[in-house]
Amino acid sequence: MSTPDDHPTLLSSERTYDGRVVHLRVDNVRLPSGRETTREVVEHSGAVVILPITRDGRIWFVEQFRYAINETLLELPAGLIDPGEEPLETAQRELREEVGLAAGSLEQIGLLYPSAGYSNEHVYIFIATDCEEVPRPSLDEGLTIRTMRFEQLVALATERPFPFHNAATAFAVLWYLRLRDVMP
Repeated sequence: MSTPDDHPTLLSSERTYDGRVVHLRVDNVRLPSGRETTREVVEHSGAVVILPITRDGRIWFVEQFRYAINETLLELPAGLIDPGEEPLETAQRELREEVGLAAGSLEQIGLLYPSAGYSNEHVYIFIATDCEEVPRPSLDEGLTIRTMRFEQLVALATERPFPFHNAATAFAVLWYLRLRDVMP
């Protein structure tokens, strides 16, 4: 276990970029060794990812093109936490907006830091059960909804190479399969 004496000491901080989704901060720090250096930190307001299961046992995913990597990924519904919004509210909103579902039960099962080496981004992981279809707002997100049964998910998750490239989706899928005693 580390102690505060093992941590860098902040000497100064400057925010160098303010965007819609991320901000960049450059901190000057003194390391425990006494050496001074900089740390670049991507600040992010956080997000949620939801593993939704409808009453008939289908698990809902979206296929979405991700500009930063120039690739379409198979992902669970997810989204950014709006200012003043609680993660549970975000999960409910994103379920409705992305896949047109309302959860009978919504439970937070984890918290993930996808890139803790340079970002404070945090993703709350939820499981939504007893989901029912509801009207979906008309949003221009370019999503394709894909559903699968549990057996299909197991078959997909055991393929090589592993097909889930989004960290939050991979975590939620593996956690769910472990909960169902499918994965060791």
